[in-house]
Amino acid sequence: MLGLEYFSFAAKWTPLFMAFMLLVTAGYFLVIGPLSSRFEGSAPVSFGRKTLFVSGMFMFYLAQGGPINLLGHTMFSFHMVSMALSYLVAVPLLILGIPVWLWRAIDKANPFKRLAFLARPIVAAVVFNGLFSFYHFPAIHDFVMLNFWVHRLYFLILFIASLLMWWAIIQPIPEKDKTTGLIKMAYIFLNMVLLTPACALIIFSSEPMYATYSDPAIWAKAMGYCVPGDTSFLLTQFGGPEFFGYLDPVIDQRVGGIIMKFFQEIIFASMLAYVFFHWYKRENQEDDPLPSEIPPGNLNQA
Repeated sequence: MLGLEYFSFAAKWTPLFMAFMLLVTAGYFLVIGPLSSRFEGSAPVSFGRKTLFVSGMFMFYLAQGGPINLLGHTMFSFHMVSMALSYLVAVPLLILGIPVWLWRAIDKANPFKRLAFLARPIVAAVVFNGLFSFYHFPAIHDFVMLNFWVHRLYFLILFIASLLMWWAIIQPIPEKDKTTGLIKMAYIFLNMVLLTPACALIIFSSEPMYATYSDPAIWAKAMGYCVPGDTSFLLTQFGGPEFFGYLDPVIDQRVGGIIMKFFQEIIFASMLAYVFFHWYKRENQEDDPLPSEIPPGNLNQA
């Protein structure tokens, strides 16, 4: 299926990364369970919150270490699915899956408080969308894909930038949530706009932009992230990435751009509707007078 049958279990599932993600998940349950009494204000964590965290971990693993990661090295459309799941789906799930009392403890022990300005809404939006767009410049993308440690470092920085961007929207510590509903809505809309130029460039390009998906030699080298050992056999066995592509490279590229924009629009539009609903509800509650505030002579009118 999609060429996955040609690759080993290790190439498709990345056992070391799987073990790391399972270890982090086990640490989460250890902290919110047996070790929770060590944290001030700790309380039992609901099943729903646990489900959100596990779902976030699963989505991130699937995108960065599972079959989607492998397919993202053969087809650009799957690369964009991987990016969307990693930074637009997994990150907010992880934020929501961590209980408030644990976030307070993390915030209290945070050694990077001098960098708090990076979490300001406009800064966080510009940094994340700027890094994401910069990564998808053809020369930058191909360079990152061919240099293992640069790849890992860039994706780590992009993860942190995504965390800061979502932090400004969700803000899991209630007493620190000073942003009004209108400002949050404007911030969400800003995020929707900032990613548009990069997606448009990819969608409307009339030729393949990335050598990783069009040059067999560069593709084989980039596959070293997924396939252990010498990857030169891929050239003799498959010829190049077109062996796995069910779409023309330009069409695949356009589909990738559409997928990213679709994910972004759906997720941010949902957040926009959620924030608007709660803002509207709160504004109406503040405007409606309580019964005790209505003058006695106006009770019948009220």
